[in-house]
Amino acid sequence: MLALLNSIDRFIHRFLEAVCSLLLAMMVGFTIYNVVMRYVFENPPVWGDLLTVLSNIWLMFIALSLTARDNEHIALNLIYEKLPENMALYIRQFWKLMIIIVGLVLIVYGIELVEGMRGKYWEMWYFEFTENGIEFKENYMPKKYAVTILPLAGFLTSVGAAICLIKKI
Repeated sequence: MLALLNSIDRFIHRFLEAVCSLLLAMMVGFTIYNVVMRYVFENPPVWGDLLTVLSNIWLMFIALSLTARDNEHIALNLIYEKLPENMALYIRQFWKLMIIIVGLVLIVYGIELVEGMRGKYWEMWYFEFTENGIEFKENYMPKKYAVTILPLAGFLTSVGAAICLIKKI
């Protein structure tokens, strides 16, 4: 059973790393495209800066969940080395609990924000999954699509910190 959970954990970890790599590549690609279109062709796209910023935001929140899972967040390792081993473990576990609470706050308030988010990005069309497949809508993309990363990142961060907490126990 433990081996199965470890396999699932490794798969999720690799998947999140791949998503982060893709978002980073998209961010760099959008930036290069914007610069070339702006300074070479003098015709920048209206959506370029928005997609660069959204890729960056999504990348940072997904990376937060990876750092919580891998125990690579900013820590006071120098202080931990000076403390007795048991005390350092208790302090690390306390911080894991705090990260889980931050993740839960992101979930609760993120869902509230997504549900209450009004407005649309005028630069972006969007698509929907329908019975006929993927259809592009001529209306503009709702802003709530951009902030759905908050509850998602909260869930991933809480689960990642809980996994790290359980592994140390």
